[in-house]
Amino acid sequence: MKHCFVFILLVAGAASYSVEKRILGSKPCAKDRQYHVQIKSTQGGKSCGGALLNTRWVITASHCAEQEVKVKLGLNNDVSIVTKAFSWFKGNSKKHEQTIPTKQQHTFKDQEGNAHDIMLIQLNEDMSAKLPTIGLPSGDCVKLEPNKNVMIGGMGAKAKGGKPVGEVRCATTVISQCGENDKPDSKYSSSESTICAFKPGVESCFGDAGSAVEYEGKLHGVIVSQPVDKCAQHIVMLDICHYMEWIDKTMRENS
Repeated sequence: MKHCFVFILLVAGAASYSVEKRILGSKPCAKDRQYHVQIKSTQGGKSCGGALLNTRWVITASHCAEQEVKVKLGLNNDVSIVTKAFSWFKGNSKKHEQTIPTKQQHTFKDQEGNAHDIMLIQLNEDMSAKLPTIGLPSGDCVKLEPNKNVMIGGMGAKAKGGKPVGEVRCATTVISQCGENDKPDSKYSSSESTICAFKPGVESCFGDAGSAVEYEGKLHGVIVSQPVDKCAQHIVMLDICHYMEWIDKTMRENS
């Protein structure tokens, strides 16, 4: 009942119907899902996901940050207690939890100066090259079309105000047409690059925004859904292909 991606089981009662959410559509992610990161406001009250692109850069949704945040890396990492203790003794564990100021947070803005809900975060120091990252698609990539299966993952809480789950959970969903009500409900302008996904029973929940959308082993989207009072069945994301030039330029100019 605590995991973020669920199947919905309709149970018929004598006089009414109730909806019970089961953990059937999600599963623990493979070890290569260690590129998933968790982003939390240092002031509390906000938790999101993100993805490690390389040893120095993380990608997420803009609304997840824009204030000092703590980025936790190396999640879903199957490392022995002895190894973790040795890492802590050497001081390396601090690299896996970094506090990032706003000056190292880069939000995309279009030619009119409108911000889109996508952000690059520059880490304070390089992570180990052994830590899995997710690669970007080729430069000639195109927006995902309906009926494509994509992999999503997150640590979102099952209820508003709840604590994120203790492990990254993965599920497969399907790219679909965006309805009028699926457009991002925020100050960010991003409808031209919006992609939607829907699969019965698979949802994004509180804390899943900013998480990666994977297609054929590459990053093709960032979840921007912002559930208000219940989990979101229609998952809204931004198309990475639309931002490839900006991603490359931002990382190059701030290296």
